Amino acid sequence: MTPARLVASGFGVGFSPAAPGTAGSLLALLLAIPLFPLPYALPIAILIATAAGLWAIPTALKTDAERSKDPGWVVIDEIAGQWITLLGLAQLTWLGVAAAFALFRLLDITKPGPIGWADRQHGAVGVMADDIIAGIIGALILAAIGQITRYLAG
Repeated sequence: MTPARLVASGFGVGFSPAAPGTAGSLLALLLAIPLFPLPYALPIAILIATAAGLWAIPTALKTDAERSKDPGWVVIDEIAGQWITLLGLAQLTWLGVAAAFALFRLLDITKPGPIGWADRQHGAVGVMADDIIAGIIGALILAAIGQITRYLAG
């Protein structure tokens, strides 16, 4: 396996026979848990994953036909998007992580509004953009829920 395919597939997780996107999101959660409490570690990891995806995706996809779509085994985009969603949590709790996972997967699968638009774009930017936008929307929703629950509890 080439280094580009290794990165694009989330170190092989994308080759899961069932639900590779979900497997990529679960990998992202496992990798994020130790990063979350460290200042700036998760945002730096997001930048690295995004840059790695923008390099690895066009390098790993051999033909123009492959480059024109988002192959299921490419999950570096899910990793970056899932990490972005986690930024909406004020603190790391099991309930928060579960909510971030469920919300990101829902947005990534249903692709409402700008997520669907980004998904229809071609190349590595299109592959990465829909998950990044889903992550941003997910983070904003989680942050809003956190604010509302603190207000109601307070």
